Amino acid sequence: MNKIRVNFSIKDLENLSGIKAHTIRIWEKRYNLLEPNRTDTNIRTYNTASLQKLLNIAYLNNNGFKVSKIADLNEDEIAIKVKEIVAESNKDSFAINAFKMAMINFDQSLFDKTYNNLLKEQSFEEVFYSVFLPLLNEIGLLWQTNTITPVHEHFISVLIKQKLLLSTEKLGDFENASDSRTFVLFLPDNEIHDIGLLFINYLLKSKGYQTIFLGPSVPTANLYELYEFFDNITFISYFTIFPEEDLIETYIKDFNELLLIENKSYLYLLGNKTINLNHSQLPEKVKVYQSIKNLVKEM
Repeated sequence: MNKIRVNFSIKDLENLSGIKAHTIRIWEKRYNLLEPNRTDTNIRTYNTASLQKLLNIAYLNNNGFKVSKIADLNEDEIAIKVKEIVAESNKDSFAINAFKMAMINFDQSLFDKTYNNLLKEQSFEEVFYSVFLPLLNEIGLLWQTNTITPVHEHFISVLIKQKLLLSTEKLGDFENASDSRTFVLFLPDNEIHDIGLLFINYLLKSKGYQTIFLGPSVPTANLYELYEFFDNITFISYFTIFPEEDLIETYIKDFNELLLIENKSYLYLLGNKTINLNHSQLPEKVKVYQSIKNLVKEM
């Protein structure tokens, strides 16, 4: 039998549901909504069923149900109410909760079922913007608070990447004849978080642009070889962890001098590490975008 996680602290429940631990304790005491187990030292622990119930309660509460009314429902009735709301609207937050449960239990079947249900009513692009991006942001916070391990993060990230690659392959090959640019997508040395970059590649290819996806950890000097084949290059990179804070400006300066000054090329940057950059001090051919939507809108 697959070994799954079955015990959670109240802090884990707070991080996974968005409901403050203090509020969870009040709901337990006032409405008897959850029944935690106790360790020998009287510390609350919760099982998977409690986590699922709390996610459903949080979902109903976020959709206008008072907790006092939810407390009058049994678990089956709560699940039915959730399904009714999902059937009418607001499927995205329900899907995010389902993906979190899939991640916690390493349940690929639940991931695929949830994803396929979303695709029945939304395009892949809509699913990525409305569900995968918010999910990835939450996963980053869950990892930082030790609610999940890197293994959980890798599991869900690989599944999302699989869907990205499959959707990109389905696009086929067609070119935007009015645009001579070649978009080269890469990550700097030591950077491995490529989901955002993969999605940009998908969006560009869907619009008929020529792209070359190089992926993680590409040394800057190696990019110069591309000029043997292309002369109108737009480089795109995503800084999530690297370069380190005190090295970003040097990285951009060196990139500009090596690859941009003497060529018809540009560098477009996104990611958490670019937030604090002073745009007015950037080289002329370097531009920072606050979101993927903003970048693609200007293409």
